[in-house]
Amino acid sequence: MYSLGIDYGTNSCRSLLIDLTNGTELGSAVFPYPSGEMGILLDPKNPHVARQNPQDYLDGLVHIVTTAIAQAKAANPAFDPAAIVGIGLDTTGSTPIPVNQAGTPLGLLPEFADNLNAMVWLWKDHTAHAEAAEITQLGNEQRPHIMAKCGGIYSSEWFWSKILRLRRIDPTVFAAAFSFVEHCDWLTAELSGNTDPLTLKRSVCAAGHKALFSTEWGGLPDKEFLAQLHPDLADLRDRLFSEAHTSDTKAGDLCPAWAEKLGLKPGIAIAVGAFDAHMGAVGAGIKAGTLVKILGTSTCDLMIAPTDKPLADIPGVCGIVKGSVLPGFYGIEAGQSAVGDLFLWLVNHIVPESYGTTIGEKFTNMEKAMATQKPGTSGLLALDWNNGNRTILVDVQLTGLLLGQTLHTDAHEIYRAYIEATAFGALTIIKRVEEYGVTIDEVINTGGLSIKNHTLMQIYADVIGKPMKVSQSEQTCALGAAIFGAAAAGIDTIGNLQKRVTATRDLVFHPIPENQAIYAELYTLYRTLHDAFGTASWQGSLHPIMKRLLEIRSRP
Repeated sequence: MYSLGIDYGTNSCRSLLIDLTNGTELGSAVFPYPSGEMGILLDPKNPHVARQNPQDYLDGLVHIVTTAIAQAKAANPAFDPAAIVGIGLDTTGSTPIPVNQAGTPLGLLPEFADNLNAMVWLWKDHTAHAEAAEITQLGNEQRPHIMAKCGGIYSSEWFWSKILRLRRIDPTVFAAAFSFVEHCDWLTAELSGNTDPLTLKRSVCAAGHKALFSTEWGGLPDKEFLAQLHPDLADLRDRLFSEAHTSDTKAGDLCPAWAEKLGLKPGIAIAVGAFDAHMGAVGAGIKAGTLVKILGTSTCDLMIAPTDKPLADIPGVCGIVKGSVLPGFYGIEAGQSAVGDLFLWLVNHIVPESYGTTIGEKFTNMEKAMATQKPGTSGLLALDWNNGNRTILVDVQLTGLLLGQTLHTDAHEIYRAYIEATAFGALTIIKRVEEYGVTIDEVINTGGLSIKNHTLMQIYADVIGKPMKVSQSEQTCALGAAIFGAAAAGIDTIGNLQKRVTATRDLVFHPIPENQAIYAELYTLYRTLHDAFGTASWQGSLHPIMKRLLEIRSRP
Protein backbone atom coordinates (compact mmCIF):
# COMPACT_ATOMS: atom_id res chain seq x y z
CA MET A 1 0.00 0.00 0.00
CA TYR A 2 1.09 3.53 -0.76
CA SER A 3 0.25 7.04 0.43
CA LEU A 4 0.65 10.40 -1.23
CA GLY A 5 1.76 13.53 0.60
CA ILE A 6 1.25 16.98 -0.92
CA ASP A 7 3.21 19.93 0.49
CA TYR A 8 2.44 23.53 -0.49
CA GLY A 9 5.29 25.87 0.43
CA THR A 10 5.89 29.57 -0.02
CA ASN A 11 7.40 29.43 -3.51
CA SER A 12 6.46 25.97 -4.80
CA CYS A 13 4.52 22.80 -4.11
CA ARG A 14 5.88 19.26 -4.01
CA SER A 15 4.68 15.69 -3.81
CA LEU A 16 5.97 12.54 -2.13
CA LEU A 17 4.74 9.03 -2.88
CA ILE A 18 5.79 6.51 -0.21
CA ASP A 19 5.60 2.79 0.47
CA LEU A 20 3.78 2.40 3.77
CA THR A 21 5.68 -0.74 4.76
CA ASN A 22 9.08 0.92 5.07
CA GLY A 23 8.93 4.56 3.95
CA THR A 24 10.62 4.02 0.60
CA GLU A 25 10.13 7.15 -1.50
CA LEU A 26 8.87 6.12 -4.94
CA GLY A 27 8.30 9.49 -6.55
CA SER A 28 8.56 13.20 -5.85
CA ALA A 29 8.10 16.32 -7.95
CA VAL A 30 8.30 20.08 -7.45
CA PHE A 31 6.26 22.80 -9.16
CA PRO A 32 7.46 26.42 -8.77
CA TYR A 33 4.48 28.77 -8.76
CA PRO A 34 4.61 30.76 -12.02
CA SER A 35 2.77 33.90 -10.91
CA GLY A 36 4.45 37.00 -9.55
CA GLU A 37 7.99 36.96 -8.17
CA MET A 38 8.92 33.41 -7.15
CA GLY A 39 5.21 32.68 -6.88
CA ILE A 40 4.36 35.73 -4.76
CA LEU A 41 2.20 38.62 -5.97
CA LEU A 42 3.79 41.84 -4.75
CA ASP A 43 2.85 45.50 -4.62
CA PRO A 44 5.74 47.89 -5.33
CA LYS A 45 3.99 50.54 -3.24
CA ASN A 46 3.79 48.36 -0.14
CA PRO A 47 6.57 45.91 0.80
CA HIS A 48 4.30 44.15 3.29
CA VAL A 49 2.00 42.75 0.57
CA ALA A 50 2.38 39.03 -0.23
CA ARG A 51 -0.45 37.35 -2.14
CA GLN A 52 -0.75 34.28 -4.36
CA ASN A 53 -2.74 33.13 -7.35
CA PRO A 54 -5.03 30.18 -6.50
CA GLN A 55 -4.71 28.90 -10.06
CA ASP A 56 -1.04 28.14 -9.33
CA TYR A 57 -2.16 25.72 -6.62
CA LEU A 58 -4.44 23.82 -9.00
CA ASP A 59 -1.95 23.66 -11.85
CA GLY A 60 0.78 22.59 -9.47
CA LEU A 61 -1.34 19.81 -7.99
CA VAL A 62 -1.81 18.15 -11.37
CA HIS A 63 1.88 18.41 -12.24
CA ILE A 64 3.36 17.11 -8.99
CA VAL A 65 0.97 14.17 -8.61
CA THR A 66 1.10 12.92 -12.21
CA THR A 67 4.89 13.33 -12.28
CA ALA A 68 5.38 11.39 -9.03
CA ILE A 69 3.20 8.56 -10.34
CA ALA A 70 5.12 8.52 -13.63
CA GLN A 71 8.39 8.26 -11.68
CA ALA A 72 7.07 5.33 -9.66
CA LYS A 73 5.98 3.54 -12.83
CA ALA A 74 9.32 4.18 -14.51
CA ALA A 75 11.20 2.72 -11.55
CA ASN A 76 8.83 -0.24 -11.24
CA PRO A 77 6.56 -1.08 -14.18
CA ALA A 78 4.44 -3.18 -11.81
CA PHE A 79 3.53 -0.14 -9.71
CA ASP A 80 -0.24 0.34 -9.64
CA PRO A 81 -1.68 3.74 -8.63
CA ALA A 82 -4.78 1.87 -7.46
CA ALA A 83 -2.74 0.78 -4.44
CA ILE A 84 -2.60 4.39 -3.18
CA VAL A 85 -4.88 4.38 -0.13
CA GLY A 86 -4.59 7.91 1.23
CA ILE A 87 -3.71 11.49 0.41
CA GLY A 88 -2.58 14.07 2.95
CA LEU A 89 -2.01 17.73 2.29
CA ASP A 90 -0.26 20.59 4.07
CA THR A 91 0.14 24.27 3.24
CA THR A 92 1.54 27.49 4.62
CA GLY A 93 -0.56 29.40 7.10
CA SER A 94 -2.30 31.46 8.00
CA THR A 95 -3.06 31.74 4.29
CA PRO A 96 -6.78 32.56 4.03
CA ILE A 97 -8.69 32.66 0.76
CA PRO A 98 -11.80 34.80 0.15
CA VAL A 99 -14.38 32.53 -1.52
CA ASN A 100 -17.93 32.89 -2.86
CA GLN A 101 -20.88 30.81 -1.69
CA ALA A 102 -19.82 27.88 -3.89
CA GLY A 103 -16.38 27.92 -2.35
CA THR A 104 -14.69 29.30 -5.45
CA PRO A 105 -11.76 31.65 -4.68
CA LEU A 106 -12.57 35.18 -5.76
CA GLY A 107 -9.17 35.35 -7.45
CA LEU A 108 -10.36 32.77 -9.99
CA LEU A 109 -13.30 34.93 -11.06
CA PRO A 110 -12.81 37.23 -14.08
CA GLU A 111 -14.07 40.32 -12.29
CA PHE A 112 -11.34 40.02 -9.64
CA ALA A 113 -8.48 38.70 -11.77
CA ASP A 114 -6.48 41.92 -11.39
CA ASN A 115 -7.32 42.69 -7.77
CA LEU A 116 -4.58 41.71 -5.32
CA ASN A 117 -7.03 41.91 -2.43
CA ALA A 118 -9.15 39.13 -3.95
CA MET A 119 -6.21 36.77 -4.18
CA VAL A 120 -4.85 34.39 -1.56
CA TRP A 121 -3.40 36.23 1.44
CA LEU A 122 -0.09 34.42 1.94
CA TRP A 123 1.20 33.80 5.46
CA LYS A 124 4.00 36.33 5.03
CA ASP A 125 1.64 39.19 4.14
CA HIS A 126 2.24 41.70 6.94
CA THR A 127 -0.08 44.49 5.83
CA ALA A 128 -2.33 43.90 8.84
CA HIS A 129 0.14 44.83 11.57
CA ALA A 130 -2.09 47.65 12.84
CA GLU A 131 -5.10 45.32 12.93
CA ALA A 132 -3.05 42.72 14.79
CA ALA A 133 -2.13 45.29 17.42
CA GLU A 134 -5.78 46.24 17.76
CA ILE A 135 -6.85 42.62 18.21
CA THR A 136 -4.06 42.12 20.77
CA GLN A 137 -5.15 45.11 22.83
CA LEU A 138 -8.86 44.34 22.76
CA GLY A 139 -8.29 40.64 23.36
CA ASN A 140 -6.09 41.15 26.39
CA GLU A 141 -8.55 43.66 27.82
CA GLN A 142 -11.72 41.65 27.26
CA ARG A 143 -10.83 38.01 26.42
CA PRO A 144 -7.50 37.37 28.18
CA HIS A 145 -8.23 33.63 28.48
CA ILE A 146 -8.40 33.41 24.68
CA MET A 147 -5.29 35.51 24.10
CA ALA A 148 -3.30 33.44 26.59
CA LYS A 149 -3.52 30.43 24.27
CA CYS A 150 -1.81 32.30 21.43
CA GLY A 151 0.97 33.67 23.59
CA GLY A 152 -0.75 36.94 24.48
CA ILE A 153 0.02 38.66 21.18
CA TYR A 154 -1.93 38.33 17.94
CA SER A 155 0.11 38.39 14.74
CA SER A 156 -0.31 40.19 11.43
CA GLU A 157 0.35 36.81 9.80
CA TRP A 158 -2.90 35.38 11.16
CA PHE A 159 -6.51 34.91 10.07
CA TRP A 160 -8.52 37.68 11.76
CA SER A 161 -5.89 40.38 11.19
CA LYS A 162 -5.95 39.79 7.47
CA ILE A 163 -9.73 39.64 7.19
CA LEU A 164 -10.14 42.84 9.18
CA ARG A 165 -7.52 44.48 7.00
CA LEU A 166 -9.37 43.42 3.86
CA ARG A 167 -12.65 44.81 5.17
CA ARG A 168 -11.03 48.19 5.77
CA ILE A 169 -9.09 48.56 2.52
CA ASP A 170 -11.46 46.87 0.04
CA PRO A 171 -15.11 46.63 1.14
CA THR A 172 -16.11 45.47 -2.34
CA VAL A 173 -13.98 42.33 -2.16
CA PHE A 174 -15.05 41.71 1.41
CA ALA A 175 -18.72 41.96 0.43
CA ALA A 176 -18.17 39.52 -2.45
CA ALA A 177 -16.62 36.98 -0.10
CA PHE A 178 -19.28 34.71 1.33
CA SER A 179 -16.63 33.15 3.57
CA PHE A 180 -12.90 32.67 4.06
CA VAL A 181 -11.15 29.31 3.87
CA GLU A 182 -7.59 28.47 4.82
CA HIS A 183 -5.44 27.19 1.99
CA CYS A 184 -5.08 23.75 3.63
CA ASP A 185 -8.86 23.43 3.97
CA TRP A 186 -9.72 24.66 0.49
CA LEU A 187 -7.49 22.15 -1.29
CA THR A 188 -8.78 19.13 0.64
CA ALA A 189 -12.29 20.36 -0.14
CA GLU A 190 -11.37 20.64 -3.82
CA LEU A 191 -10.05 17.09 -3.92
CA SER A 192 -13.11 15.69 -2.19
CA GLY A 193 -15.54 17.64 -4.38
CA ASN A 194 -17.23 19.51 -1.53
CA THR A 195 -16.18 23.17 -1.50
CA ASP A 196 -19.26 24.43 0.37
CA PRO A 197 -17.76 26.76 3.00
CA LEU A 198 -20.44 25.76 5.51
CA THR A 199 -19.86 22.00 5.30
CA LEU A 200 -16.24 21.38 4.27
CA LYS A 201 -14.05 20.08 7.10
CA ARG A 202 -11.74 22.60 8.72
CA SER A 203 -8.36 21.93 10.26
CA VAL A 204 -7.99 22.35 14.02
CA CYS A 205 -4.35 23.20 13.35
CA ALA A 206 -5.30 26.26 11.29
CA ALA A 207 -8.34 27.15 13.36
CA GLY A 208 -6.63 26.86 16.72
CA HIS A 209 -3.28 28.47 16.00
CA LYS A 210 -4.46 31.30 13.75
CA ALA A 211 -8.20 31.92 14.19
CA LEU A 212 -8.49 31.73 18.02
CA PHE A 213 -10.69 28.63 17.82
CA SER A 214 -11.18 26.33 20.81
CA THR A 215 -13.98 24.20 22.18
CA GLU A 216 -13.10 25.69 25.59
CA TRP A 217 -14.92 28.90 24.63
CA GLY A 218 -17.39 27.56 22.10
CA GLY A 219 -15.31 27.65 18.94
CA LEU A 220 -14.39 30.95 17.30
CA PRO A 221 -14.35 34.21 19.31
CA ASP A 222 -17.85 35.33 20.19
CA LYS A 223 -19.85 37.83 18.14
CA GLU A 224 -19.75 40.50 20.82
CA PHE A 225 -15.97 40.55 20.72
CA LEU A 226 -15.76 40.44 16.91
CA ALA A 227 -18.32 43.23 16.56
CA GLN A 228 -16.07 45.57 18.49
CA LEU A 229 -13.41 45.03 15.84
CA HIS A 230 -15.96 45.49 13.06
CA PRO A 231 -19.69 44.61 12.91
CA ASP A 232 -19.14 42.75 9.64
CA LEU A 233 -16.80 40.30 11.40
CA ALA A 234 -19.60 39.33 13.74
CA ASP A 235 -21.87 38.69 10.76
CA LEU A 236 -19.11 36.70 9.05
CA ARG A 237 -18.81 34.34 12.02
CA ASP A 238 -22.03 32.54 10.98
CA ARG A 239 -20.48 31.81 7.56
CA LEU A 240 -17.26 30.32 8.87
CA PHE A 241 -17.28 27.14 10.97
CA SER A 242 -18.19 25.74 14.36
CA GLU A 243 -16.16 22.50 14.25
CA ALA A 244 -12.51 21.74 13.53
CA HIS A 245 -10.79 18.39 13.13
CA THR A 246 -7.44 16.69 13.66
CA SER A 247 -5.62 15.52 10.55
CA ASP A 248 -6.12 11.81 11.17
CA THR A 249 -9.77 12.53 10.32
CA LYS A 250 -11.01 11.90 6.79
CA ALA A 251 -12.03 15.12 5.06
CA GLY A 252 -13.67 13.17 2.25
CA ASP A 253 -12.92 10.84 -0.64
CA LEU A 254 -11.17 11.74 -3.87
CA CYS A 255 -13.90 12.84 -6.25
CA PRO A 256 -14.16 11.46 -9.83
CA ALA A 257 -13.24 14.77 -11.47
CA TRP A 258 -9.96 15.12 -9.62
CA ALA A 259 -9.26 11.40 -9.86
CA GLU A 260 -9.33 11.71 -13.65
CA LYS A 261 -7.04 14.77 -13.62
CA LEU A 262 -4.51 13.07 -11.35
CA GLY A 263 -4.62 9.58 -12.83
CA LEU A 264 -5.89 8.04 -9.60
CA LYS A 265 -8.87 5.95 -8.65
CA PRO A 266 -11.88 7.74 -7.09
CA GLY A 267 -12.60 7.18 -3.44
CA ILE A 268 -9.08 7.49 -2.00
CA ALA A 269 -9.22 8.86 1.55
CA ILE A 270 -8.35 12.55 1.84
CA ALA A 271 -7.07 13.59 5.27
CA VAL A 272 -8.03 16.87 6.89
CA GLY A 273 -5.30 19.36 6.05
CA ALA A 274 -2.87 21.17 8.33
CA PHE A 275 0.04 23.56 8.18
CA ASP A 276 3.33 22.45 6.66
CA ALA A 277 5.39 22.69 9.83
CA HIS A 278 2.93 20.66 11.89
CA MET A 279 2.82 17.81 9.41
CA GLY A 280 6.58 18.19 8.96
CA ALA A 281 7.02 17.60 12.67
CA VAL A 282 5.16 14.31 12.35
CA GLY A 283 7.26 13.39 9.31
CA ALA A 284 10.38 14.08 11.36
CA GLY A 285 9.26 11.73 14.13
CA ILE A 286 8.16 14.21 16.79
CA LYS A 287 7.53 12.87 20.29
CA ALA A 288 7.38 14.28 23.80
CA GLY A 289 10.76 15.82 24.67
CA THR A 290 11.65 16.51 21.04
CA LEU A 291 11.62 19.89 19.33
CA VAL A 292 11.30 19.70 15.55
CA LYS A 293 12.85 22.70 13.84
CA ILE A 294 11.90 23.22 10.21
CA LEU A 295 14.67 25.30 8.67
CA GLY A 296 13.51 27.10 5.56
CA THR A 297 12.98 30.67 4.45
CA SER A 298 11.67 31.10 7.98
CA THR A 299 11.66 28.52 10.75
CA CYS A 300 8.86 26.87 12.58
CA ASP A 301 9.44 25.10 15.89
CA LEU A 302 7.02 22.39 17.00
CA MET A 303 6.74 20.65 20.35
CA ILE A 304 4.07 18.46 21.90
CA ALA A 305 2.88 17.82 25.44
CA PRO A 306 0.33 15.21 26.59
CA THR A 307 -3.18 16.52 27.20
CA ASP A 308 -3.62 14.40 30.33
CA LYS A 309 -1.26 16.71 32.22
CA PRO A 310 -1.72 20.45 32.87
CA LEU A 311 0.22 22.80 30.61
CA ALA A 312 0.77 26.45 31.46
CA ASP A 313 0.08 29.20 28.96
CA ILE A 314 3.36 30.32 27.39
CA PRO A 315 3.69 34.04 26.56
CA GLY A 316 4.99 34.82 23.10
CA VAL A 317 4.46 31.46 21.39
CA CYS A 318 2.30 31.07 18.29
CA GLY A 319 -0.30 29.03 20.06
CA ILE A 320 -1.06 25.99 22.18
CA VAL A 321 -3.72 23.86 20.48
CA LYS A 322 -5.07 20.41 21.27
CA GLY A 323 -4.48 18.02 18.39
CA SER A 324 -2.76 20.48 16.06
CA VAL A 325 0.25 18.18 15.65
CA LEU A 326 -0.82 14.80 17.06
CA PRO A 327 -4.16 13.69 18.52
CA GLY A 328 -3.92 13.37 22.30
CA PHE A 329 -1.26 16.04 22.60
CA TYR A 330 -1.08 19.79 22.81
CA GLY A 331 0.73 21.24 19.83
CA ILE A 332 3.05 24.11 20.74
CA GLU A 333 4.19 26.32 17.86
CA ALA A 334 6.91 28.94 17.72
CA GLY A 335 9.34 30.15 15.08
CA GLN A 336 11.47 32.82 13.44
CA SER A 337 10.37 35.02 10.56
CA ALA A 338 13.66 35.13 8.63
CA VAL A 339 16.37 32.48 8.42
CA GLY A 340 16.98 31.21 4.89
CA ASP A 341 15.52 34.49 3.65
CA LEU A 342 18.12 36.39 5.66
CA PHE A 343 21.02 34.36 4.25
CA LEU A 344 19.67 34.71 0.70
CA TRP A 345 19.35 38.48 1.13
CA LEU A 346 22.99 38.62 2.15
CA VAL A 347 24.13 36.68 -0.92
CA ASN A 348 21.95 38.64 -3.32
CA HIS A 349 22.84 42.10 -2.05
CA ILE A 350 26.12 42.10 -0.13
CA VAL A 351 28.44 39.18 -0.99
CA PRO A 352 31.00 40.15 -3.67
CA GLU A 353 31.81 38.05 -6.73
CA SER A 354 35.16 37.12 -5.22
CA TYR A 355 33.20 34.38 -3.43
CA GLY A 356 31.72 33.11 -6.71
CA THR A 357 29.49 34.09 -9.57
CA THR A 358 26.42 32.04 -8.62
CA ILE A 359 24.36 31.90 -5.45
CA GLY A 360 25.42 28.31 -4.85
CA GLU A 361 29.12 29.11 -5.24
CA LYS A 362 28.87 32.02 -2.85
CA PHE A 363 27.20 29.94 -0.15
CA THR A 364 29.69 27.09 -0.59
CA ASN A 365 32.76 29.31 -0.44
CA MET A 366 31.47 31.34 2.49
CA GLU A 367 30.86 28.16 4.46
CA LYS A 368 34.40 26.95 3.69
CA ALA A 369 35.83 30.28 4.84
CA MET A 370 33.88 30.46 8.09
CA ALA A 371 34.19 26.76 8.99
CA THR A 372 37.70 27.34 10.35
CA GLN A 373 36.68 30.33 12.48
CA LYS A 374 36.19 30.00 16.20
CA PRO A 375 33.18 31.59 17.92
CA GLY A 376 33.66 35.28 18.63
CA THR A 377 36.67 35.81 16.33
CA SER A 378 34.80 38.08 13.94
CA GLY A 379 33.76 40.56 16.64
CA LEU A 380 30.26 40.63 15.13
CA LEU A 381 26.84 40.27 16.71
CA ALA A 382 23.49 40.45 14.91
CA LEU A 383 19.78 40.48 15.57
CA ASP A 384 17.74 38.11 13.38
CA TRP A 385 14.72 40.37 12.85
CA ASN A 386 15.06 41.29 9.18
CA ASN A 387 11.47 40.13 8.66
CA GLY A 388 10.22 41.00 12.14
CA ASN A 389 10.10 38.79 15.22
CA ARG A 390 7.65 35.88 15.32
CA THR A 391 8.55 34.51 18.76
CA ILE A 392 8.78 35.60 21.58
CA LEU A 393 8.28 39.30 20.94
CA VAL A 394 5.74 38.86 18.12
CA ASP A 395 6.47 42.21 16.52
CA VAL A 396 6.56 42.59 12.74
CA GLN A 397 7.91 46.12 13.02
CA LEU A 398 11.22 45.04 14.47
CA THR A 399 14.15 45.12 12.03
CA GLY A 400 17.62 43.64 11.69
CA LEU A 401 20.86 44.82 13.23
CA LEU A 402 24.55 44.02 12.64
CA LEU A 403 26.95 45.26 15.28
CA GLY A 404 30.75 45.27 15.40
CA GLN A 405 31.69 45.46 11.73
CA THR A 406 34.94 47.22 10.82
CA LEU A 407 36.82 48.06 7.62
CA HIS A 408 38.28 44.55 7.79
CA THR A 409 34.98 42.64 8.06
CA ASP A 410 34.50 39.97 5.37
CA ALA A 411 31.23 38.68 3.92
CA HIS A 412 31.68 35.18 5.33
CA GLU A 413 32.03 36.68 8.81
CA ILE A 414 28.71 38.45 8.35
CA TYR A 415 27.20 35.16 7.16
CA ARG A 416 28.41 33.44 10.31
CA ALA A 417 27.09 36.28 12.47
CA TYR A 418 23.66 35.88 10.88
CA ILE A 419 23.73 32.12 11.46
CA GLU A 420 24.68 32.74 15.08
CA ALA A 421 21.89 35.31 15.40
CA THR A 422 19.29 32.81 14.20
CA ALA A 423 20.75 30.27 16.64
CA PHE A 424 20.48 32.79 19.49
CA GLY A 425 16.88 33.43 18.46
CA ALA A 426 16.23 29.69 18.54
CA LEU A 427 17.74 29.44 22.01
CA THR A 428 15.50 32.29 23.19
CA ILE A 429 12.45 30.29 22.11
CA ILE A 430 13.71 27.14 23.86
CA LYS A 431 14.41 29.01 27.08
CA ARG A 432 10.90 30.46 27.05
CA VAL A 433 9.08 27.12 26.63
CA GLU A 434 11.35 25.36 29.13
CA GLU A 435 10.65 28.14 31.61
CA TYR A 436 6.97 27.14 31.43
CA GLY A 437 7.53 23.44 32.01
CA VAL A 438 8.04 21.94 28.54
CA THR A 439 10.97 19.53 28.47
CA ILE A 440 13.25 19.54 25.42
CA ASP A 441 15.89 16.82 25.29
CA GLU A 442 16.82 16.90 21.62
CA VAL A 443 16.23 18.85 18.43
CA ILE A 444 15.38 17.20 15.10
CA ASN A 445 16.01 19.49 12.14
CA THR A 446 14.46 19.32 8.70
CA GLY A 447 14.85 21.32 5.51
CA GLY A 448 17.68 21.90 3.06
CA LEU A 449 19.81 23.99 5.42
CA SER A 450 20.02 21.17 7.95
CA ILE A 451 21.23 18.74 5.29
CA LYS A 452 23.61 20.93 3.31
CA ASN A 453 25.25 23.18 5.90
CA HIS A 454 27.15 21.23 8.55
CA THR A 455 28.77 24.39 9.90
CA LEU A 456 25.35 25.88 10.58
CA MET A 457 24.25 22.72 12.37
CA GLN A 458 27.35 22.69 14.57
CA ILE A 459 26.84 26.35 15.46
CA TYR A 460 23.24 25.57 16.41
CA ALA A 461 24.38 22.67 18.60
CA ASP A 462 27.00 24.84 20.32
CA VAL A 463 24.59 27.72 20.92
CA ILE A 464 21.56 25.68 21.98
CA GLY A 465 23.55 23.12 23.95
CA LYS A 466 21.52 20.10 22.85
CA PRO A 467 22.08 17.29 20.33
CA MET A 468 21.00 18.33 16.86
CA LYS A 469 19.65 15.52 14.69
CA VAL A 470 18.64 15.71 11.04
CA SER A 471 15.65 13.98 9.51
CA GLN A 472 16.41 11.23 7.01
CA SER A 473 13.81 12.48 4.55
CA GLU A 474 14.35 15.73 2.70
CA GLN A 475 10.57 16.09 2.38
CA THR A 476 9.35 15.76 5.96
CA CYS A 477 6.30 17.97 5.43
CA ALA A 478 5.10 15.84 2.54
CA LEU A 479 6.07 12.70 4.46
CA GLY A 480 3.96 13.80 7.43
CA ALA A 481 1.08 14.53 5.06
CA ALA A 482 1.40 11.01 3.62
CA ILE A 483 1.32 9.56 7.15
CA PHE A 484 -1.91 11.41 7.87
CA GLY A 485 -3.36 10.26 4.55
CA ALA A 486 -2.76 6.66 5.58
CA ALA A 487 -4.16 7.26 9.08
CA ALA A 488 -7.30 8.86 7.64
CA ALA A 489 -7.72 5.75 5.49
CA GLY A 490 -7.67 3.64 8.66
CA ILE A 491 -4.47 1.78 7.73
CA ASP A 492 -2.77 2.17 11.12
CA THR A 493 -2.17 4.58 13.98
CA ILE A 494 0.04 7.59 13.43
CA GLY A 495 2.53 6.30 16.01
CA ASN A 496 2.94 2.96 14.25
CA LEU A 497 3.22 4.64 10.87
CA GLN A 498 5.91 6.98 12.20
CA LYS A 499 7.94 4.02 13.45
CA ARG A 500 7.87 2.45 10.00
CA VAL A 501 8.51 5.40 7.72
CA THR A 502 10.47 8.07 9.67
CA ALA A 503 14.14 8.12 10.70
CA THR A 504 17.02 10.46 11.45
CA ARG A 505 20.46 10.44 9.84
CA ASP A 506 23.49 8.82 11.43
CA LEU A 507 25.35 12.11 11.80
CA VAL A 508 24.37 13.90 15.02
CA PHE A 509 25.83 17.30 15.92
CA HIS A 510 26.83 17.42 19.58
CA PRO A 511 27.75 20.60 21.47
CA ILE A 512 31.49 21.33 21.76
CA PRO A 513 32.09 22.52 25.36
CA GLU A 514 34.68 25.22 24.57
CA ASN A 515 32.42 26.68 21.87
CA GLN A 516 29.45 26.54 24.24
CA ALA A 517 31.33 28.66 26.78
CA ILE A 518 32.04 31.44 24.27
CA TYR A 519 28.52 31.37 22.88
CA ALA A 520 27.13 31.65 26.41
CA GLU A 521 28.99 34.98 26.70
CA LEU A 522 27.79 36.14 23.28
CA TYR A 523 24.24 35.12 24.07
CA THR A 524 24.25 37.41 27.10
CA LEU A 525 25.12 40.29 24.77
CA TYR A 526 22.48 39.15 22.27
CA ARG A 527 19.82 39.14 24.98
CA THR A 528 20.80 42.65 25.96
CA LEU A 529 20.23 43.81 22.37
CA HIS A 530 17.07 41.66 22.13
CA ASP A 531 15.52 43.20 25.20
CA ALA A 532 16.76 46.74 24.55
CA PHE A 533 15.35 46.99 21.04
CA GLY A 534 12.46 44.55 21.43
CA THR A 535 10.81 45.56 24.71
CA ALA A 536 9.52 48.85 26.06
CA SER A 537 10.37 48.03 29.66
CA TRP A 538 14.11 47.40 29.23
CA GLN A 539 16.46 49.47 31.34
CA GLY A 540 20.22 49.28 31.08
CA SER A 541 23.22 50.37 29.02
CA LEU A 542 24.38 49.36 25.55
CA HIS A 543 27.73 51.04 26.08
CA PRO A 544 29.77 47.91 27.01
CA ILE A 545 28.66 45.70 24.10
CA MET A 546 31.10 46.81 21.37
CA LYS A 547 34.04 46.64 23.73
CA ARG A 548 33.01 43.19 25.01
CA LEU A 549 32.86 41.94 21.41
CA LEU A 550 36.37 43.33 20.78
CA GLU A 551 37.66 41.72 23.97
CA ILE A 552 36.24 38.32 23.02
CA ARG A 553 37.67 38.68 19.49
CA SER A 554 41.16 39.47 20.76
CA ARG A 555 41.51 36.34 22.90
CA PRO A 556 44.20 33.87 21.80
